[in-house]
Amino acid sequence: MNALEIKDLTKSYKNFQLGPVNLTLPCGCIMGLIGENGAGKSTTIKLILDMVEKETGNITILGKDNQKGLRVTKEDIGVVLNEPGYPECIRAEQLGKIMKYTYKQWDDRVFSELIKKLKIPVDTDFKDLSSGNKMKLGIAAAMSHHPKLLILDEATNGLDPVAREDVLDMLYEFTRDETHSILISSHIVSDLEKLCDYITFIHNGKILLCEEKDRLLEKYGILRCGEEELKKLDKKAIKGKKSTPYGIEVVVDRDKLPMGMKTGVVSIEDLFIFMIKEEM
Repeated sequence: MNALEIKDLTKSYKNFQLGPVNLTLPCGCIMGLIGENGAGKSTTIKLILDMVEKETGNITILGKDNQKGLRVTKEDIGVVLNEPGYPECIRAEQLGKIMKYTYKQWDDRVFSELIKKLKIPVDTDFKDLSSGNKMKLGIAAAMSHHPKLLILDEATNGLDPVAREDVLDMLYEFTRDETHSILISSHIVSDLEKLCDYITFIHNGKILLCEEKDRLLEKYGILRCGEEELKKLDKKAIKGKKSTPYGIEVVVDRDKLPMGMKTGVVSIEDLFIFMIKEEM
């Protein structure tokens, strides 16, 4: 069973078209959904959670249809949206008491440990917390009812580098249990490059690629060349290019290059930027 399956998902707004979206997240893995602001990351997550109505396609969460079975599976899903929506006057300890009556599997001990680990003030109203602490409180709550799937929308936004590292370590530890999985969206590509097993690029509502991270790093490379050498390349090999004072940098599909042509290692962030610029 996969943690998440999306097939031919579409959604239209007045000035935006999402899809068709197709992706599969195996159990025990972390998938990073990477895209610029407005690319369709949050819309995709809202469709998964049945917060907005899809037009076409099928979404399966932990083996159940997301519309027919979401009430049954909500105990097994931890969610953090890009703006945690807790009452302004609530404090961390009070949130724990409320969540105890929301989730059957709520674990006070886990919540208290995460509050301490993430250094979240316990005597401060939610409205007075920094944006980073608001997000950390959302993450702590999402992980404290023993979910099998975490769905995190821009969950590292607003966190300082030390807090981001702590959160990423927690998420990595979470998936050491092979029944646990994570879908996390972000435009901070470096975070997802360190964390994820699978990478999905989304741009203007379209999936540009969805692949295992290690396979992407094997498949693509960066080539530095001149205009004449560039003209000799198969156009299908070129995924993006830019000119520099020292020549041309090209992200290429290594499988489509002439034998013996040497390329350098490309990062996931560079691959994303080059592909987006090529699309634009």
